Amino acid sequence: QVPLVESGGGSVQAGGSLRLSCVVSGYTRGTYSIGWIRQAPGKEREPVANIDNFDKTTYADSVKGRFTISQDNARNTLFLQMNNLKPEDTATYYCATSRLRGILFFQALDAWGQGTLVTVSS
Repeated sequence: QVPLVESGGGSVQAGGSLRLSCVVSGYTRGTYSIGWIRQAPGKEREPVANIDNFDKTTYADSVKGRFTISQDNARNTLFLQMNNLKPEDTATYYCATSRLRGILFFQALDAWGQGTLVTVSS
């Protein structure tokens, strides 16, 4: 399993911003995309955003226009810029890799990190 280490979580007020980072130690053969998933208290994990090996990005409808996913040139670090945060964005955010791309990203996760907590207060 590929070590993925997230950072950047914290507590902000609604309307604020945070930038999450994920350091990637390497990719396994067959990994086609990397992205972010989240899990709110008492809820199922859900996809947030992902970027594939052609740099195509996919976002959940709930975060479109507010969140931006990106990578550094060496693809060693993944970022999630989160603007205009809402209380419903409160969750533990995980960096994850997948054997599928785009809207299928969440169906074939093959590695994820320990997560970083984001808390948005109203």
